[in-house]
Order: sequence, then C-alpha cells, then structure tokens
Amino acid sequence: MIVSPYAELLGLRFEADATGHPIVTMDFADDLLGRPGFLHGGAIGGMLEMAAWVALRAALREEDTVIKPINVTIDYMRGGRGRTTFAAGAVTRLGGRIANVTATAWQDDRDRPIAGARLNYLLKR
Repeated sequence: MIVSPYAELLGLRFEADATGHPIVTMDFADDLLGRPGFLHGGAIGGMLEMAAWVALRAALREEDTVIKPINVTIDYMRGGRGRTTFAAGAVTRLGGRIANVTATAWQDDRDRPIAGARLNYLLKR
C-alpha cells in the first residue's frame, strides 16, 4: 500500500480487524497535541480521511482507479485524549463515478466515538 506523507507524519499504521476490514491506528505523540492533553482536531480529521480512503480502496479492489475527494464533513463528538486512537471506514454507496464513505474514530470504546466523518469521492476508472 502506498502511504501518503501526511499519514507518515501522523504515524498512522494500517492493519485489519478480525473480520479483515481495514483499521487505522495512531499512537499519541506530542507532535499531535492540540490543547493540553488532547489530540489536535486536524490530526483526527486526517486520520478519518485515511480510514475512509483505505476502506474505499479495499472495496474497489482496483489499483488503477483514481480517487478524488469531493467533500468531507467531520463531526467532533468528544476530545481525543493522549492515548492510542483507532479509526475505520465503511463504504455506504459505491457507484460508477461516485462513492460515499463514512469513517469513525474512537479510543477506548468503539461504541463511544470521538469523531465521525462523511466523505464523497469522485472515481475515475
């Protein structure tokens, strides 16, 4: 998998859960600090975008498809604390030219997300 420089800067790791779905992991680092003791919202947003991208790439199974973002909406639900953060994406619609994807970030409990995102992509096959 080709990893973007931004993903490298955030220290993102790309793994899979027990069912084989992509999971993005980000360990806390001082470089990711926003207000004292909390993750910067931009780091969380970037992680959500990468989680959506890897979920869409996995659903496409076509390496030659160009994925271009149309829009991104992020909802911050609670502050991300100074610990490991996880994120996963889910493709909600995969059309011929447009894909809709959601992504969720959490820390200790997947049922208590710290942020969520809705993303729309243009697909060039």
